Amino acid sequence: MMRLKAYSYIIALLLPLAVISQTTVTGIITSVDTGKPVAGVTIYEKTGKTLATTNIKGEYNFTTEQQVLEVVLYAFEYESVETTIDLNQKSTFNFTLSPLGSTLTEVEINARKAKIFELQRLKDVEGTSIYAGKKNEVVLVNQSTANLASNNARQIYAQVTGLNIYQNDDAGLQLNIGGRGLDPNRTSNFNTRQNGYDMSADVLGYPESYYAPPAEGLEQIQIIRGAASLQYGTQFGGLVNFKMKSAPKNKKLELVTRNTIGNNGLYTNFTSAGGTLNKLSYYTYFNYKEGDGFRPNSGFNSRNLFTKLGYDFNDKTSVTGEVTLLNYIAQQAGGLTDAMFEENPYQSNRSRNWFEVDWLLWNLRVDHQFSNNTRLSASLFGLDASRDALGYRSNRVSSIDPGEERDLIKNDFKNYGIELKFLTEYKLAGKKSILLLGSKYYNADNSSQQGPGSEGSDPNFEFQTDRFPNYPNQNAYSNPNLNLSLFGENIFYINDKWSVTPGFRLEYIKTESDGFFERINTDAAGNVILRERVSEDLTNERSFLLVGIGSSYKLNKNIEFYGNFSQNYRSVTFADINTVNPAFTINPNISDEKGFTGDLGVRGNYKNVFSYDANIFTLFYNDRIGFVQRAQNDGSVKTERGNVGNAIIYGIESLIDFNLNELFIKNNSYVANLFFNTSLIQSEYVSSDVNGIEGNELEFVPSLNFKTGLKFGYKNFTSSIQFTHLSQQFTDASNAQEGNLSGVIGAIPSYQVMDVSASYKLGRFKLETGINNLFDQAYFTRRATGYPGPGIIPSPNRNYYATLEIKF
Repeated sequence: MMRLKAYSYIIALLLPLAVISQTTVTGIITSVDTGKPVAGVTIYEKTGKTLATTNIKGEYNFTTEQQVLEVVLYAFEYESVETTIDLNQKSTFNFTLSPLGSTLTEVEINARKAKIFELQRLKDVEGTSIYAGKKNEVVLVNQSTANLASNNARQIYAQVTGLNIYQNDDAGLQLNIGGRGLDPNRTSNFNTRQNGYDMSADVLGYPESYYAPPAEGLEQIQIIRGAASLQYGTQFGGLVNFKMKSAPKNKKLELVTRNTIGNNGLYTNFTSAGGTLNKLSYYTYFNYKEGDGFRPNSGFNSRNLFTKLGYDFNDKTSVTGEVTLLNYIAQQAGGLTDAMFEENPYQSNRSRNWFEVDWLLWNLRVDHQFSNNTRLSASLFGLDASRDALGYRSNRVSSIDPGEERDLIKNDFKNYGIELKFLTEYKLAGKKSILLLGSKYYNADNSSQQGPGSEGSDPNFEFQTDRFPNYPNQNAYSNPNLNLSLFGENIFYINDKWSVTPGFRLEYIKTESDGFFERINTDAAGNVILRERVSEDLTNERSFLLVGIGSSYKLNKNIEFYGNFSQNYRSVTFADINTVNPAFTINPNISDEKGFTGDLGVRGNYKNVFSYDANIFTLFYNDRIGFVQRAQNDGSVKTERGNVGNAIIYGIESLIDFNLNELFIKNNSYVANLFFNTSLIQSEYVSSDVNGIEGNELEFVPSLNFKTGLKFGYKNFTSSIQFTHLSQQFTDASNAQEGNLSGVIGAIPSYQVMDVSASYKLGRFKLETGINNLFDQAYFTRRATGYPGPGIIPSPNRNYYATLEIKF
């Protein structure tokens, strides 16, 4: 059990020892042509720190310890202003902004956004979060030329280093990304958040993300690697935070509608509305998707609604509320064996498999700023969701569906939590320091049931136990989880260039499993010769401390060296324990995974000619869970999921982005960028109790992960071409090359894919189009152990899309 004394010691070590004197800066910002106040003007310090934002009266205020400040004033519909304020003479500064002289082209709009983003991207602190010394990346979705309508992750995450992506549907219904040897399945090795709050099924017991926000509704995707374990959760992968679009500050109503068509009957609609009315702001969208899929038996229908309301009580206190609703139903074409893939990669012999998801996600957040240097956030969040899987799942995926009763698995997820974060700047031994303290309470009550479904072909997600009482796979479990955590980090600035950030996370986890499974044996004629109900009541209670430290050295405004070390932890999921799967068995002694990650890198921007981020990393992974081949007592060999052994993963990651316009063209009407995203990774099982595993490579680790792309634009026209290459990777610890009867085990061959896209804007209208998998490469990125398989899940063949956007 956690001890209050341990908390007290940690807090005492990190609490500020002194306070500093500060000056309050005030003023009003007005429009030069009307003289009226301008709301929503953001004032940045040239170092990247956000100082203040004007209210509806054009007023701003902030406090600072500095006497001379270089600041940037930014509002989207006005010219930016860069100036210096000297507090030695006065503390009130009024400014005027000039409206933009003409309508901006698409290229100029993106250039303005990129300029302001450069002020923010390497910030040590944002809101009540600390990023100093961490490997972090941000995807600017609203500047992307990717296929946003179908959430094409290969394109959206093209400039995020080392990501391995499952690509198995042409609508982006789920997000499947992993990195550095972590399983991409439903992004389960990342802590996934939306606007800073949890969005996965169960953060500890079932950290899979069946809901993925539509890219058309996103402003940014923020990714922090394994060092995020101290602030956001214990996962090895780190954090993926989806930052949704916000309400326009200077409009009462803005409407955007986007309609997309594509191959195989693809149609999507994204319609949003947002605006600001005095102190109230709102943003909402509805996203609809339907299509037949690129394989037989793979049609889908999806509906997603998001609404966010915000209210600013005053300049210091604000509250926001968010609700997300999602429902989709998709037919599952099933998996393939290696022989079936070679024969026809787009075939399907499963016509009765279905998958349905219902998601209700909500959040209520309060932010309060005690002063410019001290602020508090409180986030209350919850989830009420379900996922139902129905179908025929034989271990021999090439066998024909006999048309009998289907396997039905129903999961319900109900959880809620509250997270508090307190951040303050203070002075210690005459030097600036920043302290973050936080705590999180998380309570989940999940349930799962498996049994006989109907013998029909329709998506009937009702159990048929009365009709098929002797169905062999029957179980029902309740899986409550309780998680309490206390975490903290502190930035100690050794001088103006060097900072050190130690941190900790104290965790208490209690997971339970209460339920039963049916043990039913029949003779050759189908008569029951043994039937018993086996009850289980398990409780796993543990507490532990994770620690980490990061450091940043900013040689100048163009070069930053960073490094970090952080412990990680991943608990066994209840799906590992409870679900009966014909494709594999579960080792009854399966246990939690532990380890740590480390990064050492350099990043920066050279004279706006090129930006770069290069690093080396190491990931130590103890008790890694994976698949091995086990000999059974009857002489057969079965695939088993359990703790395979201890492993190490290490490599080099680099992203270089060249601004060709700055190099050769030097004309603001153009944009031209060339990027190279390269990851070279090695892995090895250094010890294992399983014969034949030690010295093998890890699963999901392509030794070469390379992406490159060229973006070109002129005024309102932009285009891009992207090439992706991943080398071979294994899917089990034995490093099997050939696939087995279920298609679950075997290598994933190397593959190459090329995509092209283009867009043109004319007034309120914008047309986007593109071709994915230009050369029609037949490939696969996934061997699924359960739904939508089991077996090889092919990736989409060549497909096109066209989107028309209208903005009012």
